[in-house]
Amino acid sequence: MGDVVTSRDRSLDIAVTGMAARLPGPRGIDDWWDSQLHGRVHSRRYTREESVAAGVPAALAADPDYVPVRGHLDDWDRFDHEFFQIRKREAELMDPQHRWMLEVAWNALEDAGSLPRAGTPVTSVYASMTGSGYLRAMIRGGNVDPGLLDDMVHGTEPDFMASRVAYRLGLTGPAFAVQTACSSSLVAVHLAVQALLGGDCDQALVVGAGFGYPQAGHLHQPGGVLSATGACRPFDRHADGVIAGSGAGAVVLRRLSDVTEDDPAPYGVILGTAINNDGNTKAGYYAPSSAGQERVIGAALSAAEVDGGSIGYLETHGTGTRIGDPIEWAAADAALRGAGARPGSVAVGALKASVGHLDAAAGVAALIRALLVVRSGVIPPVAGFTERNPLLEESEGCPLYIPTEAVPWPGGRPRRAGVSAFGIGGTNAHVVIEQAPPREPAASVAVPVPASASASASVEVPVPRERLVLLSAADPEALDRVADGLAAHLEARDPDLGEVCNTLAEGRPALGERLAVTGRTSAEVAERLSGRSGVSRGSAPVTGPAPVVLLFPGGGTQRPAMAEPFTVLPAFGRALDRCLAAFGSPLAERIRQALFDPDFPADELNRPGLAQPALFAVGHAAATALQELGVRPAAVCGHSSGEIAAAAVAGVFGLEDAAAFITARGQAMQDCPEGAMLAIGADVKRALALAEEWGLGLDVAAVNGPDSCVLGGPVEEVDEYLRRIGDTFFVRRLRYTHAGHSRLIEPALPTLTRVMAGIELRPSALPIALNVSGRVVAAGTVLPRDMFVTQVRQSVLFGTALDSLAAHLPGALAVEIGPGRPLSPMAEAAGLSAVALDQARDMPGSAVLAGVGALWTRGQPVAPAGGGHRTRLPGYPFAGPHSVAPEALASPEPEPEPQPQPEPSRSPVPVPLPEQLGERPEPESPAPPADPAEAVARIWAELLGRDEFPADADFFEQGGDSLLIIRLIRRVNDEFGIRVPVREMLARRTLNGHVALARRVLEADGQGA
Repeated sequence: MGDVVTSRDRSLDIAVTGMAARLPGPRGIDDWWDSQLHGRVHSRRYTREESVAAGVPAALAADPDYVPVRGHLDDWDRFDHEFFQIRKREAELMDPQHRWMLEVAWNALEDAGSLPRAGTPVTSVYASMTGSGYLRAMIRGGNVDPGLLDDMVHGTEPDFMASRVAYRLGLTGPAFAVQTACSSSLVAVHLAVQALLGGDCDQALVVGAGFGYPQAGHLHQPGGVLSATGACRPFDRHADGVIAGSGAGAVVLRRLSDVTEDDPAPYGVILGTAINNDGNTKAGYYAPSSAGQERVIGAALSAAEVDGGSIGYLETHGTGTRIGDPIEWAAADAALRGAGARPGSVAVGALKASVGHLDAAAGVAALIRALLVVRSGVIPPVAGFTERNPLLEESEGCPLYIPTEAVPWPGGRPRRAGVSAFGIGGTNAHVVIEQAPPREPAASVAVPVPASASASASVEVPVPRERLVLLSAADPEALDRVADGLAAHLEARDPDLGEVCNTLAEGRPALGERLAVTGRTSAEVAERLSGRSGVSRGSAPVTGPAPVVLLFPGGGTQRPAMAEPFTVLPAFGRALDRCLAAFGSPLAERIRQALFDPDFPADELNRPGLAQPALFAVGHAAATALQELGVRPAAVCGHSSGEIAAAAVAGVFGLEDAAAFITARGQAMQDCPEGAMLAIGADVKRALALAEEWGLGLDVAAVNGPDSCVLGGPVEEVDEYLRRIGDTFFVRRLRYTHAGHSRLIEPALPTLTRVMAGIELRPSALPIALNVSGRVVAAGTVLPRDMFVTQVRQSVLFGTALDSLAAHLPGALAVEIGPGRPLSPMAEAAGLSAVALDQARDMPGSAVLAGVGALWTRGQPVAPAGGGHRTRLPGYPFAGPHSVAPEALASPEPEPEPQPQPEPSRSPVPVPLPEQLGERPEPESPAPPADPAEAVARIWAELLGRDEFPADADFFEQGGDSLLIIRLIRRVNDEFGIRVPVREMLARRTLNGHVALARRVLEADGQGA
């Protein structure tokens, strides 16, 4: 029977949009898949010493029938608990399966570009795990604090795993535990598909884990299913049973119709699923049933509306048992042949041959492997296969064959495969998958030049263009791993850099530790990441973004083509066009030329009549564009003519009025006698005293800080000052033809007074730090008209203004809006953090993109990416600390004889030793301390996992919860032999409140000092 692709109704197809796994073998999916193509076996044979150290009883490890082999998972006990905001002690008590599920679930959602955020689809969770040997190990020792039992149960039992994932990852769809033994996670896939088709959710996360604690071998029993040789050989002549394996896997599912062209291409598509149970028509509860397995495969093919002739690969359950394998082979043969499969057309896969039996995770792991087969078009061998099991039916026309090496997918498309999982007790599951539908390659789109750039510019610019790459992690070490992993990926794969940027900006969360880098190609970004050259790095404040102060430079900072770097801001071109429209022609066109032509005459631009309007236009447009990116200023401050831009951004001037006044200001100053200005790195009193000593009539134009000022006056006197000063201290002549804020400018004042008379000033919408006074005036203030006139002549008290801003907005971030970064050092000297939006001198590549990146690394809510195609990138590189509960560790010595316990304990079980609980030793004497402050603080530290708290710290805000508060009350009661009222302890949430309550109850009992 042939299959016609167009005959299927694709409205019921489910896309696998993301996946992640932590399996025996290489850590990354790509490297792990390569190991599968090479047929590698990832089991480990433990030494006797390793087995005993892991917790295997010495007598068992020495038993001749003990087989010390397992599909081994390296670093099984590592968990990044801080990433998930889980206390260290709570993390220790969690079964490793719960931990792994959190990490692979995060990676899978990350891979799908669908981590929880605004607009994320409603996501359900289907989770499966092996029974918790970790819990049994903790309880077996008998030294368990009853107060820990809730944490132990919630962190180890299957009931709580799905809801824990939903809670920690912020997922709002239904959360289910699915437990059908070895078929659990593939049954979970079936249920997730049904939920998506039924509308219960828009996205489903299926996650499974399998782990037996301790990670060790097994005792072989003759006739049992566990291998005597320690090798799992499905369908092999030498098959003698299965070995256990450790691991976890997760897939993210969505309706195919909901996947957009901008999403990464799905790994594959689920066409149909089915589940059933054998019932009692088999040899026994543990026995498999060929009839049940055949029925479930046929039902899945029917649900998929495809025939067996279209299936080219079958990922089997494949346990490697001499009886189970022939039963599964016969069932698959009958089901596929009956559905039209041709002889020798279906390659058999068996994941367990490589990694062992992952139990509850086996189904989802097998699905991941099959998805990699249909995506890549390469069929891997069955690892370690030697020759066919003679018990397999030699039926004529059998469609099944066993690949012994990696081979290309034979035949045409679409590539389709089946996946089977069969659970002890007879719950069977089968899934039919297909490669993802092909997509048309994305057309290369030219990037338009902003209208402001040049009237004669080409309508296209060559690609590639500069891009901003944003990376983040939860801690600095993880950020280094993220950067190194991305660099290696970019170097090896050379993906489209635009898709990389979109993926990072839209599909990854913005975590606390951040790094930003710019580049034109993946290779360029990889090189910068590898060497950490040209990158911005910072931390987002945990209390939220710092308040932003926008700083606008004045005359002397202008340069030809100074607007060009800002064109990377999406809204800059439109904002600049609006700004230039407010200037009259022909000035507007001349400003445009000066802003974009690198060969524009510098002498003309250095004159106030053009410099001041040009700087205003750039500053106002860039500030507007930055606000559209998400930055919200808390205050503004401008230096000299920059104060007009600051006032306009704060709403004091309308745009047209601001343009009119800055035009008049520049021209009126230009009509004054020419002069010059010197920036001097010295105290203003000393700098001015030298001028007076030399008989030079210079004025103080600006005081920028304790050791920074500007003097101005006639050109010849400035030249004489410059000649005499030599190298006494730093001196630089400004690129300006006039001496602003000096007596030479006084002729401009009457003109400016007349112009200002026709302008209506509005109440400020933002606080402004003023040049004339150095004070910060509050939002809502109506500034006097004459201030903007007298400001032209008076000294600019910029240093004082910055000091006032630092006091007004502690912890503020100063963002310099204009060419270069002349104001940033002054802001830093005043105690403000500073970022120059134009970082041309500090960063390679696009200066302003680098500036935006620097803002993002400081926690500012900039959103530079506007959507587009996304791609697959390396997932978050979890590498948390090793974490094992002391209660679960094997005792290296024989257990001592039980000893009588001291009376103060009210626990019905023996008091745990401090090293068993991982807590500090408690006083042996029942006598309470004289002052409860030390004891309550110590108990807080033990329960919350930190050593120091301020007196007003809130117990719940520090990580406490309802279970911990009960443990706290019990510990305080036991410590002092008192009964603290629960209601009052809950009401007094702070450390000093708990201390005061304990002290009051002590005094009431006559125990106080």
